[in-house]
Amino acid sequence: MHYVYEFEIYESEGKLVTLPFDMDGGTQGGTLREAAFMATDWLRLDIEHRLMYDLEIPKATFGNKPQQNGRILLIAIEASLDTISAVAAYKAADMLGVSRGRVSQMVSAGLLDGFRKGRDVFVTTDSIAARLAEKPRAGRPSKKLALV
Repeated sequence: MHYVYEFEIYESEGKLVTLPFDMDGGTQGGTLREAAFMATDWLRLDIEHRLMYDLEIPKATFGNKPQQNGRILLIAIEASLDTISAVAAYKAADMLGVSRGRVSQMVSAGLLDGFRKGRDVFVTTDSIAARLAEKPRAGRPSKKLALV
């Protein structure tokens, strides 16, 4: 599905800040091109997060007036559960060297980002990469560490 939102872009402390009118958050860049690409990435990630967790997607408003003496920038993206870089839970289990059941537990605990599409569970490749970068040790955490 296509999503289009208005952002205000203005200069602050040598950076170009881009803030959406209809959502909290925003981003910045060093050049107009960089700021526009960063705003596009920010919007795509925000919308995909809302789709994954079945959160409300704010209605876009148009004709907004700049609040910071900036300019209006239109940002458009294509986003759906199909645009999220993800693999099936069984594949995530293979990549992480854990059982399929453990992947489900990790998604439920928020250790991995995942979502359901029909009956199938998918895990984002970004969360798998982040988990692998943490290099978690096998087994249960030590009780001594749990008390700290």
